[in-house]
Amino acid sequence: MGQPLNVGIIGCGKIIAQYLETFARLDDVRLVAVADLDESRAREVADSVPGTLALSVDGLLAAEDIDVVVNLTVPAAHAAVSLRIIAAGKSVYVEKPLAATTAEAREVLDAATSARKIVGCAPDTVLGTGIQTARRAIDDGLIGAPVSATATMVTPGHERWHPNPDFYYLPGGGPLLDMGPYYVTALVTLLGPIARVMGAASATRSTRTIQSGPREGEVIPVSTPTHVTGILVHESGVISTLVTSFDATATTAANIEVHGQTGTLGVPDPNHFSGDVRLWALGDDQWRTLPVSAGYSQAARGYGITDMLRSGDGLVESRASGELAFHVLDVMESLLRSAEAFESVVIGSTVQRPEAVPLSGD
Repeated sequence: MGQPLNVGIIGCGKIIAQYLETFARLDDVRLVAVADLDESRAREVADSVPGTLALSVDGLLAAEDIDVVVNLTVPAAHAAVSLRIIAAGKSVYVEKPLAATTAEAREVLDAATSARKIVGCAPDTVLGTGIQTARRAIDDGLIGAPVSATATMVTPGHERWHPNPDFYYLPGGGPLLDMGPYYVTALVTLLGPIARVMGAASATRSTRTIQSGPREGEVIPVSTPTHVTGILVHESGVISTLVTSFDATATTAANIEVHGQTGTLGVPDPNHFSGDVRLWALGDDQWRTLPVSAGYSQAARGYGITDMLRSGDGLVESRASGELAFHVLDVMESLLRSAEAFESVVIGSTVQRPEAVPLSGD
């Protein structure tokens, strides 16, 4: 392998710890610098990673030895920060969602195309052995022709554990735009792009109370739907049903199930990189766990960046691409629009189903 990919990070919030853990064990990625509007947070992160600098945002963007900048800012800032990164002559990898709106996201992708830079975007969980083994099972015909799928994400809300959960309850947040990317990206990876959606949504409470950290007890407003249900019609004709909620306590539903003419596949949590894939084939009398057959076996947050190198010679578009993230955002935005209008919405975008990831031990 050639020289490592030099990476900078803008945004030193809670999620950065998972990226740092991944980068520490990747020989093909080198963290050069970090930046945050709160300079003390950037210094704290830099001090924890030998050889890493704490810079201002302007200083990081001006650094000539950085190839890709990871944008870990809050969702509302994703587009503006990504545009600055591209204007500085660097490729960008964005935490999900790609932007707060498809209009902003398209501006980012168009700017990258004009500048001949690459845009990647989380979630990259679909690169792990869980989703990739499930995809291999579908592609190998283990359930016959796919007919339908269900995807369910239920939690009482992030204010229980997050010290600053405000953005989860503002436009651009909510369970769909926060957790939906994992589920919709997995469904597209498994079953292909989505052509039409129908949605319904509600918000059961107008406020939430922070339950941890220095702001414990503070009441914050809710101005976005906190329960969203959708019917997704894939271009292939497969029909998926999606439930995302910050309003319910628990569920016994599978994270994802894919039903085919000759079997049903139990797919692990798409917020994780691994997990058991279970098959109940026609004629069986119980579930059986399939052997791991595809995906990066060591994948963790940030593998979408290393995939920019591993999926080709030099720096190329990751399977966790900006175009895939745009289609997923388009689907989610259309679901919310459908819920508001009480009518189905045709998805304006499409995307190639990402290339499968062969089984890799690194």
